Amino acid sequence: MRFRHPDGTLVHLSYCTNVHPAETLDGVLAQLRDHCEPVRRRLGRDRLGIGLWLAHDAARTLVDDPAALRGLRTELDRRGLEVVTLNGFPYEGFGAEAVKHRVYRPDWTEPERLAHTTDLARLLAALLPDDVTEGSVSTLPLAWRTGFDEHAAATARTALTTLTERLDALEELTGKSVRVALEPEPGCVVETTADAIGPLAALPGDRVGVCVDTCHLATAFEDPATALAALDAAGIRVPKAQLSTALHAEHPHRPEVRAALAAFVEPRFLHQTRTTTAAGLRGTDDLPEALAGDTLPDAAPWRAHFHLPLHAPPAPPLGSTLPVLRDTLARLVGGAHPRTHHLEVETYTWQALPPGARPRTRGRLADGIAAELTLARDLLTDLGLRELP
Repeated sequence: MRFRHPDGTLVHLSYCTNVHPAETLDGVLAQLRDHCEPVRRRLGRDRLGIGLWLAHDAARTLVDDPAALRGLRTELDRRGLEVVTLNGFPYEGFGAEAVKHRVYRPDWTEPERLAHTTDLARLLAALLPDDVTEGSVSTLPLAWRTGFDEHAAATARTALTTLTERLDALEELTGKSVRVALEPEPGCVVETTADAIGPLAALPGDRVGVCVDTCHLATAFEDPATALAALDAAGIRVPKAQLSTALHAEHPHRPEVRAALAAFVEPRFLHQTRTTTAAGLRGTDDLPEALAGDTLPDAAPWRAHFHLPLHAPPAPPLGSTLPVLRDTLARLVGGAHPRTHHLEVETYTWQALPPGARPRTRGRLADGIAAELTLARDLLTDLGLRELP
């Protein structure tokens, strides 16, 4: 979906296809047919943006076979779909029964991460619509925090420096500008936007910036105004923002709130949980740890890294961090000029929701995704952006 900002520039809204995990190119093509096109039709749009997730095997197939890449571009066009951004965070196995810490490997200390991200940038340059010259790829925030020492930091910095050189060469060759965005996430080396400033300021140019994920921002109790002002002051770009909401518990000391939170415990993904204290942010690496006894202080609200459907917050006594999303979005695109041109709804946890909230059919899932995009569209038009055909 495309929007015209009052300053005349385009802002793109998409939804991320990691909600339909597929490891192969055939699986990606099936996604377009079975999920993405039906969502577009529900919205009544001639064109729908998707934030494509290409697992390692699918990406390598496309890199090795130019005919397959042309075929994917043709299929996107045929189904009224367009791609301006890729989700390069998960490398493979995102549809496994237990993802947990696996999603952080390989990290930016391993050569496979640089090779995969380079592949994604080259593929995106070929998939961008003819009238679009800028693309974005989101990636993991360096690594999971444990075991990340000075040597690891230097290795990651070298890899990202090499990436910037390759992205410069890609633009020179294709005329398409692709930027990569580290996505701060609780528990990682770069947990907050503030954590991103030091590593990114050490890189040459502005090819690598920050992907602001509003679920992660809220889980870490970051203030959107402070976070974005700090990035601006450091000269760090926001090539992409992911629109998502976290699970919020206002009174975690109450037994009924603990019981409601327990319904969100599930085996596939990590749900890092945070609270604020007088000594600063405290947290656990997963929701079950937070619920176990007095591991996490419960005198102040808790937030858990669980991407909730934007339009469907959980029933009381729980809630979502939609107000943080609204505030962040207003600061990203509600001003005189947009701070980012790529927005992506990223609710990949539909099938991890408590059983009663999970969509049981493809049609129900398409309905839910379309409802999320409708809410995002309304937020954008309320900010003065104009939806384009």
